[in-house]
Amino acid sequence: MLEAIKRGPRTKEFAEGIVPEKVKASGEATIFDISKGRRDFVSAEEASELLKPLSEPGNNYKRICFSNRSFGVDAAKIAAPILSSLKDQLTEVDLSDFIAGRQEDEALEVIEIFSSALEAYDLRYLDLSNNALGEKGIRAFGALLKSQKNLEELYLMNDGISKEAAQAVCELIPSTDKLCILYFHNNMTGDEGALAISELVKHSPALKDFRCSCTRIGSEGGVALSQALGKCRNLMKLDLRDNMFGLEAGIALSKLISIFSGLTEIYLSYLNLEDEGSIALSNALKESAPSLELAENELKDEGAILIAKALKDGHGQLTEVDMSTNAIRRSGARCLAQAVVSKPGFKVLNINDNFISDEGIDEVKDIFKNSLHVLGPLDDNDPEGEDYDEEADEGADNENELETRLKGLDIKQEE
Repeated sequence: MLEAIKRGPRTKEFAEGIVPEKVKASGEATIFDISKGRRDFVSAEEASELLKPLSEPGNNYKRICFSNRSFGVDAAKIAAPILSSLKDQLTEVDLSDFIAGRQEDEALEVIEIFSSALEAYDLRYLDLSNNALGEKGIRAFGALLKSQKNLEELYLMNDGISKEAAQAVCELIPSTDKLCILYFHNNMTGDEGALAISELVKHSPALKDFRCSCTRIGSEGGVALSQALGKCRNLMKLDLRDNMFGLEAGIALSKLISIFSGLTEIYLSYLNLEDEGSIALSNALKESAPSLELAENELKDEGAILIAKALKDGHGQLTEVDMSTNAIRRSGARCLAQAVVSKPGFKVLNINDNFISDEGIDEVKDIFKNSLHVLGPLDDNDPEGEDYDEEADEGADNENELETRLKGLDIKQEE
């Protein structure tokens, strides 16, 4: 927002995608971005004009973003020598969605041209997402991938990463000692592909942020991936949602949670963990992840009550609980409030964007009547709870029944 204010109004030419955006830092343009404006094919003539700033003597571009514009062979041949001339200064490259609408043969040739032009660059950031690469596309990027020894961030989302493509990634990327962020979201990796990704993860000890969501990974791959994550002791953010891990993978992951002492975000929805796997993970998290945030996991009342019980005793160091966007209703909200209200030094309870009734909101506010500043905003709460199943929503009496039913649940407490 500050950059937009400093930059002032954009010209008509930029709005139409004719002139690339130059983002300035410390008085010098460091980011070259042509992703705004029209989403269309780039001709050789347009590429020559569009990329002209990259050829200007003394330019200080560190990052380029060619996303959202489709390069053909002629345009790629214009771009290649320009990119080659920036070898000593570029550290971040975004080539996501840059071959859209091209025939396979042309797309692969374009990839090879860009890959050769960027070979041996010392990059810290590389985004190749949204290119439907598959194994052929990954191998077409071989020259670029094999030459990266100091990569810190790699994004391969929505790229058709099958088991063969995953194996190619693992084969082509050399040392991953510095890799901190790795994203494989929305691919068709499956169990066999997960085994290859596990090898890459296993050799990435610096990994802090790992996303492998929506990748069709089942029990075998989930177990392998969980075990590989055991080598990543610096992990802070983990997103595995929307896979078919099942009970065994859930148990395997729960056994490793204790090593992630810095974990702040974890997404485990739609994993088919079953009750035993879910409880095992809950117990592991309560004992070893003091900084954890649990937003957007569709925990509902049962999950919220389990978490509240785990937090109620001990955890004197706890300062913030984020349980927003979890389809929580009156009982879950009340239990969470009761669990944290008396903790010394507690600062924020975020239960916004849930399905808490007006009566439930009043109850929570009453619990925090002496410290209302601790209760986060509730402006996005939906009292109607539109997508809550009818069987569980037969009134306040059901909420009391739920609490009674859960009283007998055996949840381990810290000794």
